[in-house]
Amino acid sequence: MKTQTPSPAPAKAAAPKRKSSGGLNPALVIPVLLLIGILTYLFVFGDGSHFQDGDNTKEPLPGDYFGTVYKGGFIVPILFTCFLTVLVFSIERFITIGRANGSGSIDDFVRKIKSLLDRNEVAAAIQECDRQKGSIGNVVKTALLKYQQLSTDTELNKEQKLVALQKEVEEATTLELPMLEKNLTIIATLASVSTLIALLGTVLGMIRAFAAMGATGQPDTAALSTGISEALVNTALGIGTAAIATIMYSYFTSRIDVLTYNIDEIGLSIQQNFAAHY
Repeated sequence: MKTQTPSPAPAKAAAPKRKSSGGLNPALVIPVLLLIGILTYLFVFGDGSHFQDGDNTKEPLPGDYFGTVYKGGFIVPILFTCFLTVLVFSIERFITIGRANGSGSIDDFVRKIKSLLDRNEVAAAIQECDRQKGSIGNVVKTALLKYQQLSTDTELNKEQKLVALQKEVEEATTLELPMLEKNLTIIATLASVSTLIALLGTVLGMIRAFAAMGATGQPDTAALSTGISEALVNTALGIGTAAIATIMYSYFTSRIDVLTYNIDEIGLSIQQNFAAHY
């Protein structure tokens, strides 16, 4: 008796994956910002017009904040670079996450997709995803294409189809999230590092102030005020940068959490509708 070898099942075409945006490259951006910070410190804050007799080695003019910041010492350009880094990557995240939200209201999109799925209008739901053009739309479209493919599959049982559909949603979500979270680590790091750098500048300023007092054996008000000014300038820059970084990080993570929640909600809805119709 001749045994018939079963023919292999035809390969299923994978749903198209969206290539996530690379965003800004920190290895290139941060050195450029450091150069900008140094040049700004030397030629803007250190310009002679902010100091007595036009000499930046002398005291700044009364009420001139640029000259006061310059007297903060060599820690100032580092802190200014931290501030610029937070600013640049915050703007980048605003743009990236704004694009990820797509066009129109996310809540309206989720409700519309659910309504179409309740009526089993998968093709119309896919068209809605194309119009949405956001991260949720990309994930949902990938899941719906898998939905269509599994609806005609005769080899897998219902449980296997649901597992495959869930896996497709998870993989599509995994492809989208790195694009949203990229460079957030830099903002989070600067939220704490800026404070430490400011503390270093504060300590150096106080060392200079007390060293001036020790050298003369009596209070030197000019040297003491210079050292304290350096300490306070560094403290202000560091705390300000850390505060902005903390606020931005919390804001962006909350927006990403909202997107993730909507993706999970609609992914569960897709699986429930598949189970109900097939």
